[in-house]
Amino acid sequence: MPEVYAARRDRVRERCFAGGGTAALVSRPANVRYLSGAAPRGAVLLLGPGVDVLVCGAPLSGDSEEGRPDDAVRIQVLSGSPTGDPAVAAARLSTAAGADALAVEERHLTVARHRALRSVAPGLRLTDLGSVIEQLRVVKDEEEISCLRIAAEITDQALAELLESILVGRTERHLALELERRLVDHGADGPAFATSVATGPNAGRCSHRPTDRRVEEGDFLSVCLGAAYRGYRCEIGRTFVIGTTPAGWQIELYDLVFAAQRAGREALVPGAAYRDVDRAARQVLDSAGHGEGLPAATGHGVGLEIDEDPQLAPSAMGKLDACVPVTVEPGVHLPGRGGVRIDDTLVVRPEADGGPELLTITTKELLAL
Repeated sequence: MPEVYAARRDRVRERCFAGGGTAALVSRPANVRYLSGAAPRGAVLLLGPGVDVLVCGAPLSGDSEEGRPDDAVRIQVLSGSPTGDPAVAAARLSTAAGADALAVEERHLTVARHRALRSVAPGLRLTDLGSVIEQLRVVKDEEEISCLRIAAEITDQALAELLESILVGRTERHLALELERRLVDHGADGPAFATSVATGPNAGRCSHRPTDRRVEEGDFLSVCLGAAYRGYRCEIGRTFVIGTTPAGWQIELYDLVFAAQRAGREALVPGAAYRDVDRAARQVLDSAGHGEGLPAATGHGVGLEIDEDPQLAPSAMGKLDACVPVTVEPGVHLPGRGGVRIDDTLVVRPEADGGPELLTITTKELLAL
């Protein structure tokens, strides 16, 4: 993908140099990887009028989680003190190259780091790069979507294997660790985020951290997991009943959340307002008396980060484009009883192409395991 990375860097240059800038310092890891193909720990990317330089604090490890840098990017590894700051080194490089202005990602720089940049390059005018790169990352190309598709396949495989095992008596923490091991076994770089397994009264909680509670018959069991593959991250959430025929209240609650999730999925069309997708799912739950306690957003974008733009939320501004991958993940939690979460990763596609592409395909039928 060398030409892809070069084109991305050129688009950033066009935008941030239009106001008279001559160099840009990219420090957010996901943005570094998006533009260079790799994001070694602590590395920054310096975009200049000529050569682009990936400044690293240590030699590249070569592992898949780190990525592989584009050959057109020059690699510079800091020598000497292991505490050297790649951002400070990049500022020195830009000054030596004759730059008089450096665009930086202000939201991702500490005050101390900002001061350090000014101290080593007092003649350099620092400007804010803003969200230029994040905006470019929203619409994915087919290579990026292919990586997300593989991440989803890995996630579905790991979940399917867990569902075939004996679950009663095992702890949430044990099941979460097993799922993460299975992700790696099937080729993931690692988990896309901390795996959530919730049982009984914990089920349905958003971002629940697994505990030592053991799975019991009759429990709701809700899981939320995802694989990272070549840096790209997907997400799936499912809810099941353990060891017995679901109770009436469990069926009723599950059907309600399923209806909300389906409404959100069906609203994923190019040109749809972010807030309208959220409203489609939210109003199903609200009309059934579950408006309070709902998550702040029905879904969000995924890619090199598990939670990126766009946000599908009531106050979100903007409209969906084709080739934007998002989650749709409504849920309801009843304190003391448990709840339901259903979560998919999809890619927005026009109706002529079959509508939204579902990447996570594990059944959404309410299974009794």
